[in-house]
Amino acid sequence: MGFKVVIPSRYNSTRLPGKSLMIIGSFPMVIHVAKKAALSGAEEVIIATDDTRIKDVSESFGFNAVMTSKDHLTGTDRVCEVAEINDWPNNQIIINVQGDEPLIDPKLISLVAKSMKKESLSYVTACCEFDSKKDFICPDNVKVTFDANNFAVNFSREAVSGSHHIGIYGYSVKLLKQFCSLPFSKNEETHSLEQLRALDNDILLKVLMYQGSFVKGVDTLDELNAVRKILS
Repeated sequence: MGFKVVIPSRYNSTRLPGKSLMIIGSFPMVIHVAKKAALSGAEEVIIATDDTRIKDVSESFGFNAVMTSKDHLTGTDRVCEVAEINDWPNNQIIINVQGDEPLIDPKLISLVAKSMKKESLSYVTACCEFDSKKDFICPDNVKVTFDANNFAVNFSREAVSGSHHIGIYGYSVKLLKQFCSLPFSKNEETHSLEQLRALDNDILLKVLMYQGSFVKGVDTLDELNAVRKILS
């Protein structure tokens, strides 16, 4: 069984509404992400959205798009709905790739999927080393600490020791449904980090070390312009 990539992409993002459809070079941002995902070896790439504009644009570029509820609080919930709509089996591997990361490395997506298969893992994320002290102290950059077996121990926005967390997730459908059925945890609400829900419920989350550079998603106009320069 191969792996599938689901890209959650909502229109009304808080800091940069409509960013999924903003043009970078020749394509909308979400299409850049989908094209990178298609290079990862995934057997299927699906864009999960709550807006017909994103669905129409995605399909015009040849990508499958699925309409999901506007009421989802997280991208993970949106991915879970796609799994339920498609009635995927419990052992199906899904990689959640954020829709605002047009610079995502296809090799990273592949790394997560291959590690899940090789080690029979149900829940995986990734990290890399910080490039600078400025990045380390920035609260927007999440730090992850893990044990000797590379299972996550904590995630924090504070300038604590740890590696640079990369917001990519791989899960089996069974684990995904289990996670989404759990209520928000106290730590999750306090720190606005949904992965803390897993740790608060004793769910093992494997952290893979990615040797490439961290690529931040696009949340602001300045970040959008920076990515446009890179991809121009």
